[in-house]
Amino acid sequence: MSTRRREFLVWMLILLGSGCQKSSLRSQTPDDDDVKSPQTQFIRDQVTVSGLNSITIEAVGLVRNLDGTGGDPHPSVYRTMLLQDMRKRNVTNPNTVLQDPNNTLVLIRAAVPPVIEVGDRFDVEVVLPESTEATSLKGGWLMQADLAEQALVPGGRLRQGHILAKAEGPIMLSTGDGEAASRNGVLKRGRILGGGKYIGGLTRKARTLGLYVRSDLRAVRTTKKIADHIGKRFHYHEHGIKKPLAEAKTDQHIELKMHPAYKENFMRYVRVIRAIAIDESPLELRERMERLRKALLVPQTASNAATELEAIGIDSSLILKEGLKSPDPEVRFYSADALAYLGDSSGIPELERAVRYEPAFRVFALAALTTLGSPEARGVLNELMLKPTPEMVDGQEQLVASAETRYGAFRSLWTIDHQDEFIAGESFFDEFNLHVIDAEGDAMVHLTRFRVPQVVLFGRDQSLKTPLNLSAGRHIMITAPSNSDTVTISRFHADRPDEKVTTSTNLADVIRAIGRMRASYPDVAQMLVQADKQSNLSGRLEIDAMPAAGRIYYRTGVLGGTENKKGVRVGDPNQVPNMFPATPPQGGRGGDNGSPAPADEDEPESGSASVADVSEDEDEPEKTSRPKGVMGLFRRKSGGNQEDSN
Repeated sequence: MSTRRREFLVWMLILLGSGCQKSSLRSQTPDDDDVKSPQTQFIRDQVTVSGLNSITIEAVGLVRNLDGTGGDPHPSVYRTMLLQDMRKRNVTNPNTVLQDPNNTLVLIRAAVPPVIEVGDRFDVEVVLPESTEATSLKGGWLMQADLAEQALVPGGRLRQGHILAKAEGPIMLSTGDGEAASRNGVLKRGRILGGGKYIGGLTRKARTLGLYVRSDLRAVRTTKKIADHIGKRFHYHEHGIKKPLAEAKTDQHIELKMHPAYKENFMRYVRVIRAIAIDESPLELRERMERLRKALLVPQTASNAATELEAIGIDSSLILKEGLKSPDPEVRFYSADALAYLGDSSGIPELERAVRYEPAFRVFALAALTTLGSPEARGVLNELMLKPTPEMVDGQEQLVASAETRYGAFRSLWTIDHQDEFIAGESFFDEFNLHVIDAEGDAMVHLTRFRVPQVVLFGRDQSLKTPLNLSAGRHIMITAPSNSDTVTISRFHADRPDEKVTTSTNLADVIRAIGRMRASYPDVAQMLVQADKQSNLSGRLEIDAMPAAGRIYYRTGVLGGTENKKGVRVGDPNQVPNMFPATPPQGGRGGDNGSPAPADEDEPESGSASVADVSEDEDEPEKTSRPKGVMGLFRRKSGGNQEDSN
């Protein structure tokens, strides 16, 4: 074979080998469109969350200061329990005390929230037993009582857990109008705002959240690894040393400490922790962030994408800021919401827009502004509280003063700082607080029956219309003749001279005067409700006008040239930022836009995610039913009203 021919054959073999190699490489590296997304492992795949449920605590107590509407309780387990408690407190002649018609026995119930510090306060509910001769709790004061978990064990014996809280204070009856037929029921039950004080049992420990590793993954190495991943994302500094907010306690249990940014929204904290990835390489993280960037810009997947980006941390800020530029308001909101919890103020204008114009997002936007707590966020909350919202009404722009927006913004500012200069109030003997807000728009008075006894006046120059004949409790009268510029306030005493003062018709001055006469919050509320019914107020009266979760948001799209609106539920009505009640107290008349939709109406679109979408079933490690408490009567009288989540 000639040399030239041999060279030709060698080159042919080289070319053929090269072609085969390229073909092989192509078969191992398909086009990007054919690449499957890697199955990222998240913390939610390996753990369940504990400590998400409220603890129902109960007791029997003594109410005093009634106006002859009490009564001696019949012999029962409740009477026996109360007598034992009174003897422990060294009450002289307890049977004689119970026979006084100004006293009565009540059943007490409260719900200890999932995340609570020793010393924190919560609402308490009281009710008269069915067999009582007492007819009304109006004007009553609950004497101090010890609350604990109660259970009836086999044999009818009562077992009580450790004392978790103490309760006392003035009883507030329903301020709603109600039906005449239910008037007796309204008089026989009430609430004590902030009347419960958590003491933490024998250990005096706060209630915290925890994670439990799945049984098939149970190992010290697993809990340590998960705690380390959480600690990289959530940590704090103590004496200059970085410490994680998660600590592996056993081969199955991880203890969580609350991050300050989520103090008022612990359910969101749970969602974000569950969305933290495990054992993800830097390359896999970059690829996932790119997928999340695309998902964030699609309304149907924006909520879940924003949660995962928030779980990644500050490195995701640029992607979330890109979401702020989206033409879709839902995408912009979820981006702004996540940025707020990362401490980034870029989304504040979008959060303000959500509060003003979108009731479904309002409660979460207010929570995000509260979390930021920056001077800029406070300024926006102040504007929301003071300035009415421009809206189109019958084709014309009008200023609308939303009660929910106003009081929601107030509550947010109050949560950030009780002494904020915009809302600083006056306290009257620790009975209630009065806040006078120099707001524009329609005058409004706001009362609340959730946690804090406070009266908020929106409009500084509100005056009472005369003639007046009002009462604040049983001992204080407020009177004025027609066309009078002054009001006379009298307090009657049985054991000393009566008090009498004269003040202007300015509503704030009148409330201050009765506050100095030691009126309780229920007394003030009674006076304001009377004034509203008698048309003495110059503005409207609102009660518990607070934003809610679980409302329906309508996405608007165009299909074939026809407008199509799809309703999606935003959040869970029972999973609300802590500063607002999960279930408004019964009989409320507050709220002005977008009440929570019934459970069977406008179900969320498949694939959409709510702002608080942690299912109780998947997050509670054990679902064993606890024995029913001794106050089963309380539950029957409640009529299924779920007020345990306050």
